[in-house]
Amino acid sequence: MRPAPAREVRRKLISVAAVSAALLAGMTTTVAAAQPSTVTATDKAAVTPAALAAAQAVAAPAERLIVGYKSGAAEATSNSAASADAETKGKEAGENLDFTRRLGTGAALVGLGDRLGTKDVADVIAQYRADPQVAYAVPDRLNTPQADPNDTEYTKQWDLYEAKAGMNVPGAWSTSTGSGVTVAVIDTGYVAHSDVAANIVAGYDFISDTAVSVDGDGRDSNPADPGDYYAANACGSGIPASDSSWHGTHVAGTIAAVTNNNKGIAGIAYGAKISPLRVLGKCGGYDSDIIDAITWASGGTVSGVPANANVAKVINMSLGGSGACTSATQSAITAAVNRGTTVVVAAGNDNDNAAGYSPASCNNVITVAATGRTGSRASYSNYGSIVDISAPGGDMSTATANGIYSTLNSGTKTPSSESYAYYQGTSMATPHIVGLVALMKSANSSLTPAQIETAIKNNARALPGTCSGGCGAGLADATKTVQAVASGGGSTGGTTFSNTTALSIPDNGSAVESSIAVGGRTGNAPSALQVGVDITHTYRGDLVIDLVAPDGSTYRLKSSSTSDSADNVNATYTVDASGETANGTWKLRVQDVAASDTGKLNSWKLTL
Repeated sequence: MRPAPAREVRRKLISVAAVSAALLAGMTTTVAAAQPSTVTATDKAAVTPAALAAAQAVAAPAERLIVGYKSGAAEATSNSAASADAETKGKEAGENLDFTRRLGTGAALVGLGDRLGTKDVADVIAQYRADPQVAYAVPDRLNTPQADPNDTEYTKQWDLYEAKAGMNVPGAWSTSTGSGVTVAVIDTGYVAHSDVAANIVAGYDFISDTAVSVDGDGRDSNPADPGDYYAANACGSGIPASDSSWHGTHVAGTIAAVTNNNKGIAGIAYGAKISPLRVLGKCGGYDSDIIDAITWASGGTVSGVPANANVAKVINMSLGGSGACTSATQSAITAAVNRGTTVVVAAGNDNDNAAGYSPASCNNVITVAATGRTGSRASYSNYGSIVDISAPGGDMSTATANGIYSTLNSGTKTPSSESYAYYQGTSMATPHIVGLVALMKSANSSLTPAQIETAIKNNARALPGTCSGGCGAGLADATKTVQAVASGGGSTGGTTFSNTTALSIPDNGSAVESSIAVGGRTGNAPSALQVGVDITHTYRGDLVIDLVAPDGSTYRLKSSSTSDSADNVNATYTVDASGETANGTWKLRVQDVAASDTGKLNSWKLTL
């Protein structure tokens, strides 16, 4: 087929991103993420609902609109009525719109004319969406064939593409590749590998103890991984010897290996950059070094360390240890999230409740469990209510090829030649979600960490296998999630209402309630209502927290737990409140159900 003339191609492929920009021009945003108690009723967008909906509907190039009319509207069945409606709306935008044909679903296909202008197209979409007789108006998007990448080992990456238990990654690449996003991999550092090198940017070695660092010095700007091998009993009596893991390089390859380079593997967010931060060495790594790495990665200041020129939008922590999240680690994570960085952590590999492990049990993180090639929870993976989402982590008990294949090094102690290998673990599942976050942030840079977590959960699919103990919202779906946020989904939108009056929580006493009056909304609350809670309380497992709707209906946000000994609750919960009227008095109900600890509700907020 002869290619279309250049001018005609430009007409058909008008930049829909530009249309969205025109619709959203002039929008103002007021955010106080680091100081939630100062927010009262902040409108996030000074733009009409119709224009906002139109902007959210546009996600790909288009030359026509598909318009669905509500049942009972004349335009729903009459071609002449649909044609007249197109003509009327076109005149308002200065366009010569035309009814093209009726689709099999009954929707009308409307041509946008030959003199497309960004503002005009935006006006047309907004007018259709504002019409009460219109059920939807969406672009007639141009679809293209989706080819697999040409990386020679791609067929071994079942975790990306297999229909049963893969994460459905290839379909997301037509929307986003992670371009413009830096990912901090807080791990063993990075050993040179040609299949990742082009996507590596400056990082840092945060290991301060030379017995752990192995490289002969303390902290410096070189995050190279010298190897983390150790002899038998070197890390404790009875602990056997271990070869070097090159763990951070394996994680980095899953996230952002160079793709379509005719070699090796494909990275999930192959347009993103990796900043390797070294915190794990011989026998592991200390909380103090990890805390500084979290702070620095997210743009915070660490004494003695130069300012970070590659601030990360997302942090990967495929690490952990026994014991609940400490206040020290939680403080670093909370500050990072308040700076806008999403923190993703491994649930742990002990076939145990993740609530007893850190950083898996910290607030404001995305905690990831691992699934195998059958789609069931991997036998080693931790589980529980603290888990947010599951992703492929591999299970090599049946076959080595059922693990996760990524970049590595052949050296048993010190670096040798670059290689590839199968690993398994929640350490392998975590970078799958980190890669997805990078795709999301690239597709929609305004997404907050809370919105990212909500979108991943809302667009997950049920595990194709089994899970005992709790595997979060299901198996993450990259294509569905990226498409949702690229077209405006995943945004909480609306207005934030807060109560910043502190309220004491009596020890092992009656429930206390704090109220927020919501007004000025229309219709029902959203299906992903965001509830932000800030509570100071030692041993937070004592607390039961409920959201009470205006009609008295209750939604459990947090149950008590005898194994959750960490301090404080600083979290954002997601509630399906679509059955509740938005306006009215909402309440947060908090009760301490065990003795010996007291606390205080500092503030809470609703975004709807």
